[in-house]
Amino acid sequence: MTEVQRFTEHALSDWMKEEGPDSDIVISTRIRIARNVGAYPFPMLASNQQSQEVLDRVRSLMDNDELETISHFTLLPMSELGELQRRVLVEKHLISPALANESRNGAVILSDNESISIMVNEEDHLRIQCLCPGFQIKEAWDLANQIDDVFEVHLDYAFDEKRGYMTSCPTNVGTGIRASVMIHLPALVLTQQINRILSAITQVGLAVRGLYGEGSEALGNLFQISNQITLGQSEEEIIDNLHSVVRQIIEHERAARLKLSMENRAKLLDRVSRSFGILSYAAIMDSKEAAQRLSDVRLGIDLGFIKKVPSQVLNELLVMTQPGFLQQLAGEKLSSEERDIRRAQLIRDKMSESDEVR
Repeated sequence: MTEVQRFTEHALSDWMKEEGPDSDIVISTRIRIARNVGAYPFPMLASNQQSQEVLDRVRSLMDNDELETISHFTLLPMSELGELQRRVLVEKHLISPALANESRNGAVILSDNESISIMVNEEDHLRIQCLCPGFQIKEAWDLANQIDDVFEVHLDYAFDEKRGYMTSCPTNVGTGIRASVMIHLPALVLTQQINRILSAITQVGLAVRGLYGEGSEALGNLFQISNQITLGQSEEEIIDNLHSVVRQIIEHERAARLKLSMENRAKLLDRVSRSFGILSYAAIMDSKEAAQRLSDVRLGIDLGFIKKVPSQVLNELLVMTQPGFLQQLAGEKLSSEERDIRRAQLIRDKMSESDEVR
């Protein structure tokens, strides 16, 4: 198996196999830090030679002893990856669509368990991303900060005394930090409280996006909540604000789940059971329906209605049922209908395996 295959042939990253705090509601926590090397133009204005020099400087740090104490890392140049391999990395949240499609001398540096992803020559020279299972925002920040400190010793970052770290996008100027959680809120959707909650979130300086960030749809009742402000607040203030708001959202979702299970238990059980049955036997399924049915089953697992499907299988299916991964498994490009047929078959097989295990 090549290094590229090691990161693209498995849907479930090792870090996703671990249980984290509040993992019944918060799927994952992410910290992303944007940085640029002061001696070079930002990637969108850099020449091919300049972006190559940035990549070479970053590559030279791969054997740094301090980085090795954190993890072993592998550098994957985008030029050496096929279209489907890049798409799979996007679906696993390891690189951005921008790095996959538009970067010059772009690359990604991945830790062995894929919890750390460092994008090179994306919108900024460096985007350091750390992922943790469940609600672990402070732990993710500590890890990202360690890596950032190592790079800052060897790279002269673009920094202004008044404005902070300089970035390609003005919304990242200042701390350059984007903290986010991927959160599952089916009960708030079913009880029609979600719009009120999301409206309140945006009023306190946070952004709400879909599964794959800006411009994506909130499929399967999964929402990405992150800070919008990076200038005028310290990293700790940004993290504390997000932590406080997400903690309140978790409590609202738990209260809504309790209300549903007490007041509408029969209807909820019917909904969960129908989705479980459809996932187990359907012959064709598009990505939108798959996301919604998987959301219902995940809620059923969390409420104790379903005991024979581990939640880890649902995490895996979130990635495996995406277009890029389906086509990679097939070894060829597929039409929309062919993907829908293979998606249904893949889900049936996984549900059957879970049934046998339990």
